[in-house]
Amino acid sequence: MKKTSTRLADGRELVYYDLRDDTVRDAVDRRPLEPTVTTSEVRRDPLLGDAVAVASHRQGRIYHPPADECPLCPSQGERLSEIPDASYDVVVFENRFPSLAGDSGRCEVVCFTSDHNASFADLSEEQARLVLDAWTDRTSELSHLPSVEQVFCFENRGAEIGVTLGHPHGQIYAYPFTTPRTALMLRSLAAHKEATGGENLFDAVLAEELAGERVVLETEHWAAFVPYSAHWPYEVHLYPRRRVPDLLGLDEAARTEFPRVYLELLRRFDRIFGAGDPPTPYIAAWHQAPFGQLEDFEGVTRDDFALHLELFTIRRTSGKLKFLAGSESGMNVFINDVPPERAAERLREVASS
Repeated sequence: MKKTSTRLADGRELVYYDLRDDTVRDAVDRRPLEPTVTTSEVRRDPLLGDAVAVASHRQGRIYHPPADECPLCPSQGERLSEIPDASYDVVVFENRFPSLAGDSGRCEVVCFTSDHNASFADLSEEQARLVLDAWTDRTSELSHLPSVEQVFCFENRGAEIGVTLGHPHGQIYAYPFTTPRTALMLRSLAAHKEATGGENLFDAVLAEELAGERVVLETEHWAAFVPYSAHWPYEVHLYPRRRVPDLLGLDEAARTEFPRVYLELLRRFDRIFGAGDPPTPYIAAWHQAPFGQLEDFEGVTRDDFALHLELFTIRRTSGKLKFLAGSESGMNVFINDVPPERAAERLREVASS
């Protein structure tokens, strides 16, 4: 992998990740952009103890542009985009309309391929490995920023999810705090460790799932299963078999095997509902240990946390979506229409032949 960092016309950082070491990246952003002005602010909810990012400047972000005006495609002639070069393998840049900025963190866009009509599932294993390397590198770089406490790599796919740019891409949020969902995991981890005299909750969950009926696929270094208490109609958790706290902790064997495993999962998701349905909308979310202090979670260290990816769709059956209504949105109590055991069975049925 070759990494080349440059700056866009408004001062934002852009990083090329290339498969070839001899690739030259010297294209200049020719757009007449003014410096980016953001209004991001993080507010704490005194009752719930969580945080809300207020970012009014995002009202003006680009919304469903036609394909020939996509800002994530490479620049061609006088058609100028966020990527100055005429081609790229993987590219990461600071979001022009970030939810978090400055002392409130940082937001980045990850473009998986220059092919506007592709999806992550269409990537080669070599290209998917490059994306993994980019995620890992950005996690390392962002973790050293003084305002950053947790790094979250994720992909939203599909208009049903709320995606406003059709080009295959994901995002990275660098939060200035430990996110509420991670804090819940850490509290459960601490409680289980104390109650069992030191047992790791992630290890216990993984062992129990692998001994049960909800396993979707297993390899030497990775395991994927539908969790016992899945929140979403089709939801898969992907764990490295060797517990590590973040992407930086993966060894070379796990990194080498990841593309084959992850691409297979994504391709199965696209086959869940049959050939007549449009591509399955999904969210893919990496859970990594915070880089800040964990003194609020007594007895827990970063090494107790288990890196894992959660992949889920809001489509519950052909042509029907799972909406977050009163119970889910009002009380955070999910109601799942698809039994996790049946979801796992279906995801095994649609395995590649």
